[in-house]
Amino acid sequence: MTAYAKDLVRLLDQSKIDQAVVCGLSMGGYIVFELLRRFPERVQAAILCHTKAPGDTPEAKRGRDAMAERARKEGSRGVAAELVPKLLARPPQLEVAREVTEMIERQPVAGIIGALRALRERPDSTPLLAEIRVPVLVVAGDDDQIAPAAGMEEMARAIPGAEFVLIPKSGHLSPLEQPRAFNAALNAFL
Repeated sequence: MTAYAKDLVRLLDQSKIDQAVVCGLSMGGYIVFELLRRFPERVQAAILCHTKAPGDTPEAKRGRDAMAERARKEGSRGVAAELVPKLLARPPQLEVAREVTEMIERQPVAGIIGALRALRERPDSTPLLAEIRVPVLVVAGDDDQIAPAAGMEEMARAIPGAEFVLIPKSGHLSPLEQPRAFNAALNAFL
């Protein structure tokens, strides 16, 4: 996550941007935590979508290892077959399910494995929550199987002054599943 955060800061520097409102979904949220930890002066406000503060449990690490092995054996198609049903609200919107499947299947196996390793080894950001001093919006889906809404709401309560929005009929990918509700939440916050 540190490398991703440094890459983002480098991009901000190249664009001559001192501060930004950063929005991270899932793994992107872990990158936002790393920005807040290492470069808090660069973050004007943060939007945390479908993400978690705690690091992976031993069980979750085993799951990431198993997914990486599946990627090695079956390629990105095997990863999509396992992941898509967990990503979307039930029942899934077929068009969104197709789009997400195609996105995953386009990813190189090495990239998938690298991302899984980064997710597996990310630090616990729970202690950081009480230290955040910028405006924060926390967005959850009411049927998110990966980052359940109850945990997201608890995270929002731990961040001073954070706002919490629950997107109905949404799993882990509310910008694709419920774009109007998601955009309305972001627009209201911004």
